[in-house]
Amino acid sequence: MTALAIYLMAGREAPELAEAAAEGGADLIEIGFPFSDPLADGPVIRRAAERALAEGMRTDACLEILARTRDRVAVPLVPMTYAALLEARGYDWFAAQIREAGATGLIVADLPSDAAPDLDRIHLVAPTSTSARISLAAERTDGWLYLVSVTGTTGARPVLSPDLAPLVARTRAVSAVPLYAGFGIATPEHAAQAAAIADGVVVGTAAIEAAEASGPAGLRRFVTGLRRAIDGAEREAVG
Repeated sequence: MTALAIYLMAGREAPELAEAAAEGGADLIEIGFPFSDPLADGPVIRRAAERALAEGMRTDACLEILARTRDRVAVPLVPMTYAALLEARGYDWFAAQIREAGATGLIVADLPSDAAPDLDRIHLVAPTSTSARISLAAERTDGWLYLVSVTGTTGARPVLSPDLAPLVARTRAVSAVPLYAGFGIATPEHAAQAAAIADGVVVGTAAIEAAEASGPAGLRRFVTGLRRAIDGAEREAVG
């Protein structure tokens, strides 16, 4: 079954939103630890990070939110952040703290695959990644590989990136690790198209927008629509 990952920003509402996403069919929840200069994020996630920082979401507060989220959901929880937050306290300290709070993985958006080789994390590759970089990332990644489907930041796009299919093909040529596609996937149609070629689908900006517009109930409906589209695409592929 194709996995569905939903990205949420750490904040007071995150535990309830995560529970709603899981009820809607999410198999994994990414919890964004906000950073003041999020280079990989588009405007929606940037604004969500700014709001989180304004309400006091620093590292310790984010860890508390992660633990509270773990109390409410059973699906894997994966913090996603930037290297500066790890460097402030130390990579080992950060990794130990997120595990204690209930994390089952870690994504560091701006940490290259050849940096911090002892840090267990999910690696990212993009359409611009060389074959050597893809091989290194696949070798070192923790469980699955995050495919950045666009050359750019997060954010909804009108169509699924045409760069995704070639990136999937290049990565499968060098590794059998599960591949999750993200960045620019915003609608059930996008999710179904990505599910036809990837092992997982990651939705961030559109999920945050659904939560902002209609709260937990709206997010649950949105995730349910994504789940149905993915499952429908799988049934068509089998049939």
